[in-house]
Formats: sequence, C-alpha cells, structure tokens
Amino acid sequence: MAAEKNDIYDLVVIGAGPGGYVAAIRAAQLGLKVACVEKHDSLGGTCLNVGCIPSKALLESTWKYHECVHSMDVHGITLKDISFDLKMMMSRKDRIVATLTGGLEHLFKKNRIDRFTGTARLLENLKVEVSGEKVETVQGKAILIATGSKAVEIPGVKRDGVNIISSTEALSLDEVPQRLVVIGAGAIGLEMGSVWHRLGAEVTVVEYFDRVLPTMDKGIAKQSLRFFKKQGLKFQLGAKIEGVEQRDDGCRIEIAGHVPLMADKVLVAAGRMPCLEGLGFKELGGATDGKGFIEVDSHWQTSIPGIYAVGDVIGGAMLAHKASEEGIACVERLATGYGHVNYQTIPSIVYTHPEIGSVGQSEEDLQQEGIPFKKGVFYFKGNGRALAIEDPDGMVKVLAHKDTDRILGVHIIGPQAGDLLAEAVIAIGFGASSEDLGRTCHAHPTLSEALREAALNVEDSAIHG
Repeated sequence: MAAEKNDIYDLVVIGAGPGGYVAAIRAAQLGLKVACVEKHDSLGGTCLNVGCIPSKALLESTWKYHECVHSMDVHGITLKDISFDLKMMMSRKDRIVATLTGGLEHLFKKNRIDRFTGTARLLENLKVEVSGEKVETVQGKAILIATGSKAVEIPGVKRDGVNIISSTEALSLDEVPQRLVVIGAGAIGLEMGSVWHRLGAEVTVVEYFDRVLPTMDKGIAKQSLRFFKKQGLKFQLGAKIEGVEQRDDGCRIEIAGHVPLMADKVLVAAGRMPCLEGLGFKELGGATDGKGFIEVDSHWQTSIPGIYAVGDVIGGAMLAHKASEEGIACVERLATGYGHVNYQTIPSIVYTHPEIGSVGQSEEDLQQEGIPFKKGVFYFKGNGRALAIEDPDGMVKVLAHKDTDRILGVHIIGPQAGDLLAEAVIAIGFGASSEDLGRTCHAHPTLSEALREAALNVEDSAIHG
C-alpha cells in the first residue's frame, strides 16, 4: 500500500512476526494509525512461516506415524504395511501455514493496518525507507522494531542450504536423510532431530554443553536425555565443532577430542542472533549489547527517542509468545501510559515426545540466588489418565518458597506438558502457593491431577504418590 505524501502514522512497526503483527493489531485496536513493514510477501515471520507452526505440524504427523509403527499393538490394534508419504506431510504443513498467513492478511485489513512490503531502513526523524517494488518513505510518531532473529553462524561451518542447513531447510527436505547430524541440543535441534529420526534417519545430536536443553531445569533435562536415547537418538555432549567439510561421500564433521562424524545432512541449530543487517539502527547511533541485541529500557525504549524494540531482536527468551507479550505491552504503554510483562510467567515448551514445559525459576536458579525453596515431585506413572493413554513417562516438579510457600517454578516432562503448564503460569501470575494449587479440585481422571499431586508433595502429602 502506498502512503500519501503527508501521511504520518502514530506507529510504524518493522517486522510482521509474532512481536510485530500482534503489536500492530493491538495498536490499531487502541485507535492508533498503524503501518507495518514486512520484507516477505507473507505475514507471520519466522514462527508462522518457517518455525513454530510448520515444525509442530511435522512433529504431529511424524509422531502419528511413529505410533502406528511402534505403539498400537498394546492397544490390541494390528496394523500392516505401514508407510508414509513425505510429500503429503509437507503439503499438509504448507496448507496449515497458508491458512494462518491468510488469516493474518484478513486481520490486517479488518484493523485497517497499512502494510508495506519491502526492506526497511531507518532514517532520521522517525522515518523509514521501504525498498520493495519501489522505494517509499513512511513517517511515524513512533517506530517499533520487531525484526526477529536468524540462525547463528558457527566458525568453520558454512551453511549452503542444501547439505549444511538451518531449521528453515530442515522443514522442507524432499527425502529422508540416511544420516543427520544436528548441531545443538536445544528445542529446535531436538524437535527437528525427532522429526527426521521418526521417519528413519540416523540422528546424532552434538552439543557444546555437557547436557541437553542447557537453559531448562537440570533434572528435567537429564530425564529427557534418557527418553531421547531410549527412542534411538544418539548424543555427543560437551563436544566442540571444529569444522564441517563437504566431500563426495557426505559431510565430515570435525569434533574436538572425538572421532569425526559423517552425515548426509548437517542441521545447524546452535542458537539464534538478531536480525539488524541493513536496518540502519546502529548507523543512527542505536545502542546494542556485546552480542548484537538492541538495548532497551524497562519500557522497550531504545537509545534513540521514539524508537522501540521487542522480541528476539532484544534478546532474553527467544520465544514467539514472549515477543507478542512485549509487543502488546509496548503499544499499550504508548497508547494508555501503562504496559507490563511479568517475565517470571513466560512459559517455555519443547514439543518432542514426551513434551517438556517450564515456567518460572529452576532449582539451579534458586540455588544460585540463595532463595530457600522446597519441592514436590509426582511421576506420571501414578496418574490414571497417563496410564490409560499409554503415556506414563515423565514427571511434574513444583518449586515453592520455603517460608511463604509461593510457587516459584513448575517443570514438566510428560504427556501434553505444554498444555498442563498453562495452569502453572496462572498460578505463578496470581502469586498462588503450592497449598492453593494442591487444594484445588481437579477432574478425574485427567493429566492435570499430576500437577496437583506434585503441589501436594511439596509438603509430602500427595495422595497417589
């Protein structure tokens, strides 16, 4: 859409990912005149197009296939000649993405958000140059940067998008690699490794740290490693990648102190870095930290007056819902004078099987900060619903302050952990105690009873454990 020469927007949002598009919609709801600049043709950013949504679609499809091959006999169901159609799986994934991106187009029109397609570059006086089919200049009273992140570069590992790939290419492979090496044992690496392992790839995950899921509760991460190994994934932990060489017989991965690995595909999933290239933020004097993330104050204001930033581009938990919360809070503050995000209630989920969910502080966090705590644990093998659905692996851990009993963290590995975590998020948000959660009636039989039992076990009073 072309702007009129004298159009001045209340807010110009750069980036239409989970931080940007949500901020744009909320700002429009609050009566602001909003423009949104997005360099890609489709809205939704990395998350919706080549991240959260397509990966979960493939995780669901491949898990159903895995269950048909490995888990139906116990239910008395006999299946023969089971196969999968990778092209159909990919088509389903693409269809879901198209449905959601189309929905965002509708929401932009409904909320009268002016959309500009092209690459944004910041100019002085809160102007944005948009280079698309033509070059346009958009003027704002305020600018919100929500340009997101991209996969990090590893020294000695040059991605070519064919054999040495990022998660973007891993979501669209046209055949199952025989050997896949995943660099990085975080959420992305474990999820994509699980997808291709279920379809027959031999998957080895190489991680620099001595554990998987380095940012999550150590006890939960330790249990998850046991489950992943049981499923057949291989791991090399505490291993530093020195380089990847492409040869006629595949990719040779050099690892310090280890025998080199050979693979058909190498997936680089070792973290993400902010997308600032070409934006002109630093050229205008904008401050960034040592890792290149934009520095902001408690109200998401950058060092340049009138320019704000949210989401992956400012660091912290690099999660879609964290970006959305920041985007909403930022524009609400612009429009109403108030906006807040409780960072203790930002959940984190890994959509492997079993799922892994975490909110609040871990045991390690509390120990490092010297906060006295007590914990309650309950295993899903004692939960009737988990046994009924033949999914009893895992546990729930509730951490509460030793003196006040206020819940400080909840960590879950097990069936539907991500959905169960929502109750814990609300509990922490409202300052609930473990007793509050333990004395709340939960329907029987449900998986949520495991959370209640863990809360009761903070005082060693679980009924079924």
